[in-house]
Amino acid sequence: MFQPKFSLSSKLLTNITSIERLYGQLESLRISPRLQLNLERHNLIRSSYISNSIEGNPLSLPEVTNLLLSNRLPVNRDEKEVQNYFNILKNLSANLQQPFSLSVVRDIHQQLLQGVNDQIAGKIRETQVVVGRYVSQDGSQKLEVKHEPPWHKKELIEAGIKDLIDWLKADKNTPVIVKAGIFHHHFVFIHPFVDGNGRTCRLLTALLFLKHQYLINKYFVLDDYYDIDRLQYSEKLGSADKGDKTEWLEYFSDGVNYSLQSALGRVKDALGTVKVSDRPTAKEKNILDLFQDLKEMTSTDLVNKLKI
Repeated sequence: MFQPKFSLSSKLLTNITSIERLYGQLESLRISPRLQLNLERHNLIRSSYISNSIEGNPLSLPEVTNLLLSNRLPVNRDEKEVQNYFNILKNLSANLQQPFSLSVVRDIHQQLLQGVNDQIAGKIRETQVVVGRYVSQDGSQKLEVKHEPPWHKKELIEAGIKDLIDWLKADKNTPVIVKAGIFHHHFVFIHPFVDGNGRTCRLLTALLFLKHQYLINKYFVLDDYYDIDRLQYSEKLGSADKGDKTEWLEYFSDGVNYSLQSALGRVKDALGTVKVSDRPTAKEKNILDLFQDLKEMTSTDLVNKLKI
């Protein structure tokens, strides 16, 4: 079985502790349904923009926002990529009832590339690929190879993905943040598809968080940290290719920590600007507090407490 190599460094442990604290603070905030809807919409749109932009999609954030809020049909490949990603992310919780499996991996990839590249959508590759970028050299563009995946036969790639998933299910001791980071790297390291690996990986990583009760869409975006320095994101992923994933995991947990801090700031700012009419009245707040404090309460108790 797959056995990742990493160390629970002091930095990694500090990040994990901070992540749990920040998430707890987010959960403790009383967010109105109206504000919650706005926050989720913001998170879905921003994540859809960033994840596709990382892979070279040229649409700007305003263009993506306009597309997704207008509910119009995409008119080209770039718009279709964004719309597909948004739809999958929005409905990601529909996958919570079924086991995390190769079938789920294929299904998400199929939805991602449907109408974009139907020939490879949902299909494990059976050809050799390399990961890299084109750089200018002596007046021409040269491919700089950064990674060559370990397997190029379908059965070996499928076995590698199944092995990774089996480890996820069997390991009961590794913190969820670390497991999600390990999955994120090893999935793109295997590179199971001809195209769409990065976006599929980020969607699956979000699904892993959801399966462990981290409400990604509701509270925070995973991808905004990667958008700060995309080259660093690529380099940190590459650092784990040699075997030890500690450096990548420190970066990954930095990202989750940053995303939660940003989310907490946005929520607090939004709560601070809620109209007075949207806030609970003093009596409404008193009632809410009472129901939280008392497990059982009769109508007489309520009358006595509120003096009504």
